Amino acid sequence: MSSTTTFELAKFHAPEVVLGTGSLAEAGFAAARLGARRPLVVTDPGIIEAGWVDELTGHLREAGLDPVLWSRVTPNPRDHEIRAAYAQYAAWDCDVIIGIGGGSVADAAKGVAILSGNGGDILDYVGVDQITRPIPPLLMIPTTSGTGADVSQFCIVTDTERSVKVTILGRALVPDISITDPRLLVTMPEELNAATGLDALTHGIEAFVSLAHNPLADTHALSAVGLVCRNLRTTMTAPRETDARRKMAQASLQAGLAFSNAILGATHAMSHQVGGLLDAPHGVVNGVLLPHVVRYNARATPQRFVELASAAGLGVEGMPGEEAAELLADHIRRLADDIGVPRGLKELGVSEEDVPRLARTTLDDACLTTNPRLASEQEIADLFRNAL
Repeated sequence: MSSTTTFELAKFHAPEVVLGTGSLAEAGFAAARLGARRPLVVTDPGIIEAGWVDELTGHLREAGLDPVLWSRVTPNPRDHEIRAAYAQYAAWDCDVIIGIGGGSVADAAKGVAILSGNGGDILDYVGVDQITRPIPPLLMIPTTSGTGADVSQFCIVTDTERSVKVTILGRALVPDISITDPRLLVTMPEELNAATGLDALTHGIEAFVSLAHNPLADTHALSAVGLVCRNLRTTMTAPRETDARRKMAQASLQAGLAFSNAILGATHAMSHQVGGLLDAPHGVVNGVLLPHVVRYNARATPQRFVELASAAGLGVEGMPGEEAAELLADHIRRLADDIGVPRGLKELGVSEEDVPRLARTTLDDACLTTNPRLASEQEIADLFRNAL
């Protein structure tokens, strides 16, 4: 090895990961290892109806634990929901926090942990590394295949007074244990399957071109992109086909590991604003915006898009990067068409009048910091208009 060889410094944060069919049965042992006695189980009514909460609490009781349930989580969790969940946590003298559900449930569970360890209000912690004191142990069990919140250092909360989604980011928010049981993905509604699958694809692509990317995150990002492109359609057309479900569970997990460590970009920064304003489904908004952001970012880092397009299954070897990015953007749009995602933001309720406000608030989103190409308020507004 040459004495001039240098290595860039890479940090990689990850929870203990349990992945496999039937792995929900490990939840009792996992919670006990974290010191649980009376864990707070955070979930939503749909997961209760699907039967997964009963199965989970059964495993927890078998391990000698006394779980307490809080289920008033709605999509794009609101600041007041997190305050109410924390009040329940404190009133019942809970310890470990278990989230079973999609990304909204995971974000709510993380919000409870922040307040438990640090006090104050959840909106006090917006930004990067504002959490200064230890938080309770976190065990996450995803029921969707895309958000990656079960392994990430992100917590996304809706500020109801300003109608914006805010980002709380910090190493403390990486859960202690993540349990991914592909069986739990089967009960997702079709539209949620589509949305979370596109969210995973967006995580992989944005993490790979992020200014904070590193070789460890890159490997997970490329794998996730390929798994989504090869398997998401199958989970829509044959929802109980187990191999595709397992692969989408893995895609979600790997995409989460990638973006937790490499952070994200303009697609997410913009999507958070639409979600905050209109309570629109996050993954669907990503799916609409992503092709436009891919084309925009290709000028800054063209070669990275050749690798992404190749991972997606496109024959782009030797092709100029911007050309490969164009093919990738078209490929993403075809995938979105095939799984029933609207072609424009207008179909989700965004109007031309909303654009200036959305562009302005995008500039404050932490995800924009690592986008590979600088974007002015006017350029973001143009991207929003192109996506209408």
